[in-house]
Amino acid sequence: MTLRGRLTAAFLVVVLGPVLLGALFVASTVAAVDRSRSTERLAVAASTVRTSVDALCQQLRATADAVALTADPAVAAAQLVGRGLAAAVLITDVAGQVTYVSPGAPSTPWQDCAGSTEGSNGGSDPGSTGPVRALAAQVDLHDRAGTRLGTVTAAQLVDPAFVARLAAVTGVAVTLLDSGASAARVTHTTESRDVRDAVLAAAVGVRGEQVTETNEGRYVRRLGPSDAQPLPLVLSVPSERPPGLHATLVGVVVLAGLLAVLTAWRLARVTTRPLAELAGAVDRVAQGDLTARVPVRSSDEVGRLAAAFNRMTRETGSYVAALTSNRDQLRGHLAVLGDTLASTHDLQRILRVILRSAIGATGARAGAVLLVETGGVLVAQCTEGLDGRWPAEAADGSQTLRVPVGVGVVGEVAATGEPQRGRAEPTEAPTGEPRCRTYVAVPFAAPPGGATATLGGPSGPVDEAGAAAALGVLALYDRLGADEFDDDDLATLRTFAGHAAVAVDNVRVHEEAQRLSLTDPLTGLWNYRYLRESIRREVERASRFGRMLSVLALDLDRFKDVNDTYGHAAGDTVLAEFARRVRGEIREVDLAFRQGGEEFVLLLPETDARGAAIVAERLGAAVRDTPIAVEAYAGPVLVTVSVGIAVFPDHGSTGREVLEAADDALYAAKAAGRDTYRVAEVRSDLPTREIPVLACAVSPPDGLPRAGQPVQASREPGGPARSDPAVGVPESSLAGPAHARPDSADDMPDSATGAARAGPEAARPGPGGGASSGPHPPRQSRGR
Repeated sequence: MTLRGRLTAAFLVVVLGPVLLGALFVASTVAAVDRSRSTERLAVAASTVRTSVDALCQQLRATADAVALTADPAVAAAQLVGRGLAAAVLITDVAGQVTYVSPGAPSTPWQDCAGSTEGSNGGSDPGSTGPVRALAAQVDLHDRAGTRLGTVTAAQLVDPAFVARLAAVTGVAVTLLDSGASAARVTHTTESRDVRDAVLAAAVGVRGEQVTETNEGRYVRRLGPSDAQPLPLVLSVPSERPPGLHATLVGVVVLAGLLAVLTAWRLARVTTRPLAELAGAVDRVAQGDLTARVPVRSSDEVGRLAAAFNRMTRETGSYVAALTSNRDQLRGHLAVLGDTLASTHDLQRILRVILRSAIGATGARAGAVLLVETGGVLVAQCTEGLDGRWPAEAADGSQTLRVPVGVGVVGEVAATGEPQRGRAEPTEAPTGEPRCRTYVAVPFAAPPGGATATLGGPSGPVDEAGAAAALGVLALYDRLGADEFDDDDLATLRTFAGHAAVAVDNVRVHEEAQRLSLTDPLTGLWNYRYLRESIRREVERASRFGRMLSVLALDLDRFKDVNDTYGHAAGDTVLAEFARRVRGEIREVDLAFRQGGEEFVLLLPETDARGAAIVAERLGAAVRDTPIAVEAYAGPVLVTVSVGIAVFPDHGSTGREVLEAADDALYAAKAAGRDTYRVAEVRSDLPTREIPVLACAVSPPDGLPRAGQPVQASREPGGPARSDPAVGVPESSLAGPAHARPDSADDMPDSATGAARAGPEAARPGPGGGASSGPHPPRQSRGR
């Protein structure tokens, strides 16, 4: 058999087989659906009947209660019957004798809502039979003392109108049976005469709440009597199955067979041609040629197959190109990230590269990297795409993302250490975070056993449980396509957060190592290595701007005796306390160094010899007047300091020369008896240049070189000499706690600008001013 014949036969089998199965399925499904829907209708109708009867019983009980609670039951009964709340009210005494009955009350038996039958005397008569005339509810009648006086029964007619109302409410046909033993006796019904007998015959064989079907196509269900529904009812609904369904299905199958035979040959012939073309294109794709296409000659299944094949090859090519591009992009991001991590300690640059890589990998529109700073506040170090996302009340054009830890999404992530993702819900109180629809935020903490801990520095904040607390949070906002970030994005962001944690830890390790290499661990002052760099830088600055630079060389007198007498631990205490007092006597712009042993150096920018002398006097008084308390010893340690002063450019043209001049002046102070200061002698071989000064300027009485306008020295009673700020001192010198300030550029030329130190009464910086802590390379003392 040819391919065309096989296709024809297969087409007939494929078409006619499902048609036959479909016809059988439709017939059985229609029958099942019809029965199911009818059963559901009967169940809903039964529930509605129970509800209606229960509501009527509740109304009758309420009517009986109202009659029983009044002082004159007969009058109340008449009023309630007149309002239509009950058809009749029956009142009996404790002996069962009727004391009151409403006029026109229905004849007995009355069907009690509780299930029993009321006799003619008002008592319960379970053995009474016959058609139900009324539905009644009975309550006890008591006097004020609680003594039972009888019963009150409220009744409602059960007549054809009542049954018709039930049928109207439920939407089904309702039949009320006699309360006797025979189920074939009908009291009232809404069934038509032609189906009434069939419904009653079907109801005889129904047990419980089962549903049966009559030959006329009606579904029947018995309802009651029961505790919830005391009336014996039969419910029925007509079948909704269309007539002649089976004949219609047979005709459809026959017609489908004829059409299939006529079209099978044509379709088989049309199908074979594009199949050959499709097979050739598939072979080309199998060989890796994704440009192969099949011509679409029709819009039928084969044509759609060809179009789908062409679309598949195009999308496959697009996917391959996208995968190649993503691979190259990922390689680029990883290369840039690796190069950045390996080549720089610029935290801002590293975090920006990490943020951009995370945005590119997840398809986010915006993002931010926040670090936890002092005070428990997350501060953004770098942001991308946050323009226009700030709350309207905070849009001032210069926003900085600052979120307290524990507040908002990123604050909660930093506090709990757990990542979060989802959709942002509008809140009444803004948390300072940018507006967004979707977000994902991941915390990052210092890696355990990182290099920071290896150096002996803090490895990062630690929470109460001892785990590393978050260093910061990496947050992304609004994924492209308005989709929420998924678990893959969360995993990717965890990776970048790990890189961020390593970057922050490495930068802090670098900063800590740099600090340790430039500071003295005992005193917290800069060490000798930083002294060489700083004096070169300050000399270059002073030379460039025509300013003075004072260098003070300090040495504790007879410090070796302190070590020999009290021990080296006490000596360390003395050095640390001396460094603290030095920091308290200098400005924030001044630099303090421990040169080695008990030798210290101060650099005072824009300060002349007179200002340096004032500082030397103040330092000497600070050390001399207050002995240093040493633990484990009875009394304080009395120490003094000798100071040598040199000024650039008067005493040297380079930093080394000025430092040596200050060192020589220190020797001179030692030779003069210690606990004093000396200014270095001006070298005659140094090149000099003339600095223009005001015509009224005169040399100070002490002969020390100084810059600026003349200042008349004054001395307070019992106090050190100080400069009178009201005479010859520029206003800028009085504006702050500086030792000396340069004159305004509007008042004198740059070549004449200088700085004069204020007297010892000038405000001093706090103990935090001066230098930071850290180790220093050892340097041998010159044995003063």
